[in-house]
Amino acid sequence: MTIYADSFVKESPARQLGALAATLGRIASSAEKTARTKAIIPMLDESLQFIEWTLSHQPSTANKELKDLSVMLKLWRDSWEYTQIDQHLRALLSVQAKKWSDQVLEYSGLLNL
Repeated sequence: MTIYADSFVKESPARQLGALAATLGRIASSAEKTARTKAIIPMLDESLQFIEWTLSHQPSTANKELKDLSVMLKLWRDSWEYTQIDQHLRALLSVQAKKWSDQVLEYSGLLNL
């Protein structure tokens, strides 16, 4: 495991989900900007890593949703080379990533502190 991964897994499950929500939020704010299209793949990869690292620490309800989210993020990552040139698809990713960010933040419980 890398130092980055070690640091991440030492955080509480709530903070792990908070980090995932933040990365998804960055995807949402960057996806529509043509100048930021090269930044999307690393952010998608980071989100996928966060899900992998936190999955076993989450309740079963969040666990299933995170697995589904992982599938969707992989589909976006694998098709980004072709979809990044389409303004409508970039807008779709932006809207979806914002929704996912809000959902993951809700799962984290950080909003209730």
